[in-house]
This record gives sequence, structure tokens and C-alpha cells, in this order.
Amino acid sequence: MEKDLLKARIEAMLFAYGKNIDVKVLSNILEIDKKEVIEVMQQMQKEFEDQNRGIKIIKVNDGYQMCTKEEFYSDICVLFENRSKPTLSTAALEVLSIVAYNPKITRSQIEDVRRC
Repeated sequence: MEKDLLKARIEAMLFAYGKNIDVKVLSNILEIDKKEVIEVMQQMQKEFEDQNRGIKIIKVNDGYQMCTKEEFYSDICVLFENRSKPTLSTAALEVLSIVAYNPKITRSQIEDVRRC
């Protein structure tokens, strides 16, 4: 497989997954040897650093994860402080309160209680 395509596939998976992905999992998905995955990951780590990007790839246990660089922590904090907090709809609050009183309730029973 072409190295650039392989790197793009790995980058897409790391970005989308958002958590540590084990080398064995990447190897199985990409159908390549674990040694090749590690080699490509090390190349990508160096490229990300050389290009002075805002993200980096870190090794976590037996896998890799994409994350932001530490020097941008303050910028990211401001970004998250300014975003609106998710709110629950009235219907969602009703269901939540019903389930809080009876955790073993079924969906049809919830609908019966909400109709009353």
C-alpha cells in the first residue's frame, strides 16, 4: 500500500476515534504487519512535529492517540468555556425523572406514564 494513503487512513482513524487505538487493531484493519504500523506511526509523529502542527500523535501503552499540543491548552480552554452548555428538552427531563424513580421501567411503561 502506498505510504501516503496508509498515513492518511491512520490519521483519519486516530482523529475519528478520539482515543487510544492499539497497534494490533490498526494492523488488523489495515491488513499490514504490526511492525509496519509502528514504523509508519513513528514517521507520522516526526512529520507532525517537523510541520509544527497543533496536534501530535502520542504512544499510549501498546497503541497511539492523536491529541493537541500542550502549548495550546489555554486557547482550547477558552474555546470550551465559551460554548453553550447542552440542555435537555422537557420530554427528556420527564423521561429522566421517570427512570430515576423506577430504573427497571420499560419504554412502553414510560410512554404510559407520560400520557397521564
